Amino acid sequence: MIGNSEQMTETNTDLAKLSDEFFQIQHTADPFSATMLGVSGFDALVPDVSRAGTADTISKISDLERRLEGIDALKLHSADRINHAVLGRLAWGARTDLENVLWEASASASGYSSPQAMMFMSVPTVPLNNSSDVDQYLDRLSRLPAFLDMVLKRHREANAEGRFSTRVGVGQAIGQLSGHLGLSLAEDTLLSPKLPADVDHDRVKGRAAEIVTESIRPAMRRLLAGLQDELLPMARPDDRVGIRFIPGGEAGYRDAIRRHTTTDLTPTEIHQIGLDCLADLEAEWAELGGRTFGTREVPEILSRLRNDRSLRFTKGSQIVDVVTDALHRAEEARNDWFPAYAIADCTIEEINPIEAGSAALAHYRGPSADGSRAGAHCVLTTAPQDRFIYEYEALAFHESTPGHHLQLSVAQTLTHLPAFRRFLDAEVCGYVEGWGLYSERLADEMGLYTSDISRLGMLSFDALRACRLVVDTGIHHLGWSRQQAMEFMWENTATTRENVRNEIDRYISWPGQALAYMIGRREISRLRTVAEARLGSKFDIRAFHGTVLGNGAVPLGVLEQIVLGWIDATSN
Repeated sequence: MIGNSEQMTETNTDLAKLSDEFFQIQHTADPFSATMLGVSGFDALVPDVSRAGTADTISKISDLERRLEGIDALKLHSADRINHAVLGRLAWGARTDLENVLWEASASASGYSSPQAMMFMSVPTVPLNNSSDVDQYLDRLSRLPAFLDMVLKRHREANAEGRFSTRVGVGQAIGQLSGHLGLSLAEDTLLSPKLPADVDHDRVKGRAAEIVTESIRPAMRRLLAGLQDELLPMARPDDRVGIRFIPGGEAGYRDAIRRHTTTDLTPTEIHQIGLDCLADLEAEWAELGGRTFGTREVPEILSRLRNDRSLRFTKGSQIVDVVTDALHRAEEARNDWFPAYAIADCTIEEINPIEAGSAALAHYRGPSADGSRAGAHCVLTTAPQDRFIYEYEALAFHESTPGHHLQLSVAQTLTHLPAFRRFLDAEVCGYVEGWGLYSERLADEMGLYTSDISRLGMLSFDALRACRLVVDTGIHHLGWSRQQAMEFMWENTATTRENVRNEIDRYISWPGQALAYMIGRREISRLRTVAEARLGSKFDIRAFHGTVLGNGAVPLGVLEQIVLGWIDATSN
């Protein structure tokens, strides 16, 4: 059985070399994610998204997997058995993601799944602390035109093979690029990193503006024209948005499920889990709705939440205030529920309005490893009159503390772990997003919600994550239309039509990722139940949370072994 990684003995040198090698392969291939994760050393790079570049990375990972198989895990000590298991899963996931290359047939503006969207998300966040950082930033800007041209080439190659993108995704990408091209240079997000004091600001700003004006924007216009003139006319209609409708899509979706959930659940099993979760929520809806609105009928409760205009914001600043206050309350209560961690601060940032049409309500960006950039809960504040007050406390607990900020910041402090395990996010979505969703419920135990209205928002988000299991598998496995998926989510949550649309369009462009939340939360909750039952009076919630967070992000099967090992050690 895998035990706690703090039981340290001498590390296997061959495994350590493979771990370092994978870290380099991973972030060289995806340097935008490295910037988002706060990993230094890759900020001058852009991804090589050409088919030749992809094939080269696949070859390197395949060779690494072959050498990893040659290391007998049974002969490793407990910490290295965890390293071996995590590395094997991550390498498989990275390779199959590149082999299936679903983004190539899913043009969109969705963060993480769209190459140019990742460019817009990551480049502005790079910390510039000295002249060397500035030189790397300028180098990266100069490489972006070729990157954008290659994105278009990949979409053209997919089109030539009958792997057409969706009309809705192409439309999103067109809107995103048009929005950025419509900005003045003063507003251009690619020119927004804060410069250090010891460089010539006029020179650097002038050179960066020259690159954007003369090279990047022409490349953006070429990509925009290709989307409009070549992809849009051939795009899949709204009744064929599932990835199953492209060659290789069904196999690609099965791999995506395994990669994002880190389980071997089938699409059919996940679909049914979602339906069961929605049924299980009905009693809670009735209880809270009866107390708040005087009705136990779920459709009426949802209607009241949607239609009561007093439950909407009137100013974007109110959204910032709600999530800021929620973060402060959680931080004050943190040490009663977790070990005392010395971690980076978390800030609240508003998402650029240009991204509002395709953005989720919020996302989290981790701190930089050198401490020069805090973690950030990035929140959507546009059109506040369409945003529900009751959703934003749960959202804050998911994205900041005790959710992603605590989780990912703690991982960076685990210096006894190899680097490839300290900087993880979407690569182990089942754990990462499962923890985020677990945190929404944990916040209720911690007494952090300010009202039953906000707790109804927690239920609505629970229902949304359960709906994800149903609609993601419905779209990509069963062939549901976009409209069918939107209607199902509308009928089973209290969120807005706009957010329903954004959510469904995100699932369309990023198959399988939406399944990670509820699948991961269910496993973390199950393991806690097992620990409470087996340990009885010896169960300590702080120690349990320390065990779950104390090995960084891991596949759910590995997490089970870690927790069971902790239970055995504690019970003796």
